[in-house]
Amino acid sequence: MIQARPFSHEARFRTRPVLHEEGSEAMMNFKSAIPRRTFLRGMGATLALPLLDGMVPAFAAAAETAALQATRFSVVYLANGVIMDKWTPATEGSAFELTPILEPLAPFRDRLLVLSGFASKPALALPDESSGPHTRSSSAFLTGVHPKKTEGVDFRAGVSVDQIAAKALGKHTQLASLELGLDTNELIGGCETGWSCAYLNTLSWRGPTTPMPVENQPRLVFERLFGDIDSTDPAERRARFQENRSILDSVTEGVARLMHGLGPSDRAKLTEYVDAIRDVERRIQMAEEQTSRELPTLERPVGVPGTFWEHAKLMVDLQVLAYQTDLTRVITFMLSRETSGRTYNEIGIADPHHPLTHHSGDKEKIAKVLQINIYHAKMFAYFLERLRATPDGDGSLLDHTIIVCGGSLSDGNKHQPDNLPILLVGGKAGQIQGGRHLRYPGTPIANLFLTVLDKIGVPVENFGDSTGKLELPSVA
Repeated sequence: MIQARPFSHEARFRTRPVLHEEGSEAMMNFKSAIPRRTFLRGMGATLALPLLDGMVPAFAAAAETAALQATRFSVVYLANGVIMDKWTPATEGSAFELTPILEPLAPFRDRLLVLSGFASKPALALPDESSGPHTRSSSAFLTGVHPKKTEGVDFRAGVSVDQIAAKALGKHTQLASLELGLDTNELIGGCETGWSCAYLNTLSWRGPTTPMPVENQPRLVFERLFGDIDSTDPAERRARFQENRSILDSVTEGVARLMHGLGPSDRAKLTEYVDAIRDVERRIQMAEEQTSRELPTLERPVGVPGTFWEHAKLMVDLQVLAYQTDLTRVITFMLSRETSGRTYNEIGIADPHHPLTHHSGDKEKIAKVLQINIYHAKMFAYFLERLRATPDGDGSLLDHTIIVCGGSLSDGNKHQPDNLPILLVGGKAGQIQGGRHLRYPGTPIANLFLTVLDKIGVPVENFGDSTGKLELPSVA
């Protein structure tokens, strides 16, 4: 994190917000390029800037420009399986038709690879394991490793693909990675019989015995991105929240001074960026005001919006801001976790999600699960649209992001960890040609992640139970 110059408590209130770059204070000289690692710092706020035209040196070489617009890696997780015959296209190749679940992704068809047939053998039960299909599948999804059966604290899995990426890419960012979700992670002890809840609460493992905590509260994510944790007085933070003040108030003067030295395009970008931050903060404050008038429950902590859609949109917008400012290049986002009992009253489904997936062929239950699957696909489409609408260097964030969206079970009713529902969206920077349905019957899902690591510039020889890299269609 960028450290402010030491100053007294009294002087802090007289100090103007200043520009900082990593290691030193940046001069306001726009005859040369603005440093990419530039921050506006005020009292209680550290505002990283998006990639501006002024950060790209005049007559910069293509390699230098590419270094400024790094590739990001996202995982969007779908829990409890999907209705596979409404997910999987009937034909392969570029002539495939979008199925009911994938229809919301029609605007991104040319970026989309629908990948069928992947299997997760590490998720299969061992001879002495008659329980835990959700636990095994979610733990093995990003690790390629069979988890140790335990209800205690001696849990063990493997290093997840996102954390392999974060270890390399995190050297260049303030945050190595973000692990986000929409469900609470207050499950403790045993969840599925014989298995620790630690396995269900996250997809990400920094080490075999170190699961990464998942954050579901927008306020805490916002503070992590924009709050100056090192220099902010807790009392000041509380006072700001109570007075409904913006975290950006203390950097307003710095933004104004910066604007004077920018060209029209950069001024527009910076204005849009600051407005987006204020909008997200306003929505968080509204959620906090609403929940403060209600009794909080375990299912809905204070500050979490009341519907899946409102909550997910806030978390998506925070992810876009994190990528836009290059605060991190690796994010996992759990739209739901395995065995989630979330209800979706906003689309008329009062039944808990997980029990519905045990439909035993009941057409009414199948129809409800399908509605939930489509609803999740619409949220993924929102994420893609936000990335596409956000400029980044010579393109958009979508151009510079590789995203894996899918789940660790296909048929939730049968708990099958094969023929997994997987989508790959590869931006232009990843040189992946979309608009196709490809089949890889029986191929380890670890092969896909091995390939993705290579695409984002973090090549490794093997991963989990991988057997080799995939031959994905590339941009001509």
